[in-house]
Amino acid sequence: MKKHIKWFSSRAVAVVATIVLATFSLSAQAQDKPDKRDSVRVLEEVIVSDSRVKASTPMTTSSLSRDDISDRKGEISVPYVLELQPSVVVESEQGKTGNSSIRIRGVDASRINVNINGITLNDPESQTVFWVNIPNLGGMAQSLQVQRGVGTSVGGSAALGGTISMQTLTPAADPYAIVDLSYGSFNTKQYGITAGSGRTKHGFAFDMAYNGFGTDGYVRNGFGDQQSLFLTGSWSNNKTLLKAIFILGHQKTGITWEGADAADLDLDPRRNYKGEYYDEYGNVHYYGNETDNYNQRHYQLYWVQSLKKGWSLNAAFDFTHGDGYDENYRSNKKLVKYGLIGGGKGDFVTQKNMYNSSYTGNFAAKYRNSWVDLSFGVAGNYYDGDHYGSVIWSKDSTLIKTLAYYNLPKDGVLNYQGKPNGSDGNYQWYQNKGIKKDGSLFAKASFDLLDGHMNLYADLQMRLVHYSLTGIDDDYYELDSTLLDYHQFYPFFNPRIGLNYAFNEKHRLYFVAGLSNREPKRQDITDHLKKKDSVEAEHMLDIEFGYGLKGKNYMFNANAYAMLYKNQLTPSGEVSASGYALLVNVAKSYRIGIELEGGYKPCKWFDFGANLTLSQNKVINYLYQDSISMGNTDLAMSPNTVGAIMLNFNPWKTLKLQLVGKYVGKMYIDNSSRDEMKQNAYFVSNAKISYTWAIKGNSTIEAQFLINNMFNNKYRLAAWGSEEAGVFYTGWFQQPGINFMGRIIVSL
Repeated sequence: MKKHIKWFSSRAVAVVATIVLATFSLSAQAQDKPDKRDSVRVLEEVIVSDSRVKASTPMTTSSLSRDDISDRKGEISVPYVLELQPSVVVESEQGKTGNSSIRIRGVDASRINVNINGITLNDPESQTVFWVNIPNLGGMAQSLQVQRGVGTSVGGSAALGGTISMQTLTPAADPYAIVDLSYGSFNTKQYGITAGSGRTKHGFAFDMAYNGFGTDGYVRNGFGDQQSLFLTGSWSNNKTLLKAIFILGHQKTGITWEGADAADLDLDPRRNYKGEYYDEYGNVHYYGNETDNYNQRHYQLYWVQSLKKGWSLNAAFDFTHGDGYDENYRSNKKLVKYGLIGGGKGDFVTQKNMYNSSYTGNFAAKYRNSWVDLSFGVAGNYYDGDHYGSVIWSKDSTLIKTLAYYNLPKDGVLNYQGKPNGSDGNYQWYQNKGIKKDGSLFAKASFDLLDGHMNLYADLQMRLVHYSLTGIDDDYYELDSTLLDYHQFYPFFNPRIGLNYAFNEKHRLYFVAGLSNREPKRQDITDHLKKKDSVEAEHMLDIEFGYGLKGKNYMFNANAYAMLYKNQLTPSGEVSASGYALLVNVAKSYRIGIELEGGYKPCKWFDFGANLTLSQNKVINYLYQDSISMGNTDLAMSPNTVGAIMLNFNPWKTLKLQLVGKYVGKMYIDNSSRDEMKQNAYFVSNAKISYTWAIKGNSTIEAQFLINNMFNNKYRLAAWGSEEAGVFYTGWFQQPGINFMGRIIVSL
C-alpha cells in the first residue's frame, strides 16, 4: 500500500505554524481606511457565480453568511451547520461526534451536488461527500447556499434533490486571528485557529484555518481523531484576481456504520458489533484496530480577469488526491469469500484500500450590464480510482502461507485462490479500477426586465459521462461471478428556466422548472452486475412555484414543488453480501410538497424563525422484490413532515440565549411502507448560551455553553433493513441522550 502523508505525525508543528502566521498577521499595522475588499469583491464573487443564484433569481434557496456559519462552527460537519434549513434532515451514526450525512426533501447525499467555489466535492464514483474526511469544513467557508430542487447546473454529480454551494474564505480588510477551543461530553474536544493577513497595499492576501477534533464517541469504538488544514493566498487589483487554495483532511475513526439490532440496543445502547469475536472458551473480545483511515488533499488554482464593456473571464483547476483503508476483523467468515484455499470458515483481518486521483477544470466567459447577466463555458473531470483488499492476518497461519494463483478458463469464470501481495506475506483477494470522464458545456442567462421588477432565467447544460469499471470486487468469489467489465456512456441534457416577478420591495412570485439526469453510482452498478441485470440512469422533472414576503422586521416564504422521477433508484429491502442496501430502479415516483418559512423580530432583544415542510413522497405501483404488487407506497427514508424552530434572546449586547428544535416525521427503511420497516418520528431540542467580553480594541472573548438533546430523547436512526422468508431484520444507530459542550472563542 502506498504510504500516507506524514505531516500530521506532529501536531505541534501545525499548531506552531498557525500561531506564527497569526502573530505575523497581527503585527501588521491596521489603519483606518475604506474596506479594501470593495475593489475586488466582484472578482471574488465571479469564482462562485456559476454555482450560485442571486436573490432575484427564480430559485428555491437559503443562504448562510460568514456570521451565521461562525455561530454554528461548533458543529463538526457541514450537515449539522445546515440542519435547521428547510427540508433538511441530518443522519448520524452516533450523534454529532460520528459520521454524518444529509438529505434534502428525502433525497440522499449521493444525489446532492456539493461544490467548493464551483468545483464539485462529490466523489465521482460514490457521488457522495464523506464529511468525516474534512472536519469543520464549514469553518473554511465565507458563505453557504442551499438550492433545493434541481438547482443550477454545475460540473460533476447531478442534483436530484438539491445543491450545496460553498465559497471559501475571502480576504478581510485588516489582519485578524480567531482561536476556537471547546470540550464536551464523551471526551469530545475541538481546537482551531483561523487567521488572515488582510489585503496589503500591493494586493496580496493570505488566510488559513487549522481545525482538530477528537472524541471517544458515544457508542463503543466510536472514537474520532481528525484534522483539517486550509491555506489560501491571492493577489488582485481592480481587474485581475489570482488565487491558490490548499485543503487537507485526515481522519482515523472507529467503525460504527453497521448499527445494531433493536433488542441488543435495549440491553446496551452503546452496542457495536464491529471487531467482535470469541475465543475458544466463548468469551467476547474486540479487535483493537477496527478503524477507517483516510487522507484527502485538494490543490486549487483560480484566475479571474475583468475585461472592457462588462466582459470577464474566469478559469479554475483542481487536483484532488485521496488514499486510505478500513481495517476489519472478520470472525467466522467463509474462506472462499476472500479467495482463500480450503472449505468452511475462519477468522482473519483484512484491509480494504482506496487510492484515487481526480482532475477538474473549468473555463467561462461572462458578460454583465444593467439588465443582462450571461455566462457560458466548459467544465471537465477525469477520475482514476484503485480499489484493492488484502488479508493481513489469519488465525490459521497456513492460509497466509499458501501459494496461490489466478486461473482463467476459456469460459471466463474466475477460479481464484489468493494472490501474493508482496514480501510481507499478505494476500490480495480483490483489485479493481474505476475510470470516469465527465464533461459539460453550459450557458446561463439572467435578464432583468420591467425596470428590475421581472427576472427571466435560463440555464442549459449538456453533460457527457463515460464510466468504466474493471477487475474483481470484494465478494465476487463467493458469487462465482465473472470479472468486472463495465463500460457505459451517458449523454445528458439538463435545461432549466424560471421567471421571478417582484411587485415591489416586499412581495415576489417565482416559477422554475428543470430537468436533471444522473448516472448510477459505483455501488449501484456492481450490485446489479452480480445479480446479472441492468441498472438505468435516473431522470427528474422539477416544477416549483414560490411566494416571498420581506419587511423591515419580518419575512415569509412559501414554495410548492413537484419532483417527478423516472427510474429513481430506491432501496429494495434487500442487503448485498457486503452489507449495503440494494437499490433498484422504480419506473415512476414523485415528491410533492410545500415548504413554509418565516421569521419575525418584534423587538431589539428577541427574534424567532420557523420552517415546515409537508410532503407526499410515493412510488407508483411498487413491485416489491420485482414480483409483489404493493400499490402506491412511501419512498424510503422520506418523511412527510419536517420542521424546525429557532428562538433567539439578546437581552444585553453581550449576552445571547438560543433555543432550537428539529422535528422529523416517521419514515420507512424501504419502499414497502410496512410497520416492521418504520423509523419513528422524533423531536430534538438544543440550547446555547453565550457571553462576550470586549478586550483591547475590537478584540473579544466569547464563552459558550451548549446543551444538545436537552430533553434527553432516546431516539434511533435507521441503519439498514431486510426481509427474508417473512422474517424482518433491521439495524439502528442509537443517538445519545442529553450531552454538553463548552466553547471559548478569542477574536483578535
